[in-house]
Amino acid sequence: MNVLDSLNNVLVEYIIIVALVAIAAIAVFQLFGQVVRSQTAAIAHELAGEDGSEMTQAAGDAAQATAAQTSAKGLKSFTGNTSVPQ
Repeated sequence: MNVLDSLNNVLVEYIIIVALVAIAAIAVFQLFGQVVRSQTAAIAHELAGEDGSEMTQAAGDAAQATAAQTSAKGLKSFTGNTSVPQ
């Protein structure tokens, strides 16, 4: 009976670790969004022997759009009124 308890404990720990890795992967995909999706699609096309340059270009475009959005955020640009003098 002691061996079964030990085996059950190991399996529960393994399931918890797998669940945490899955949650972390989902969080990364949500955080980086379209950039990661485009890069993953490009890798899948390349592994399948197809041309992935279109997907690579889409990943680059998404990265540039993300950078532009993050640099424009601030209290001045929150409502879009960046040209209003203070």
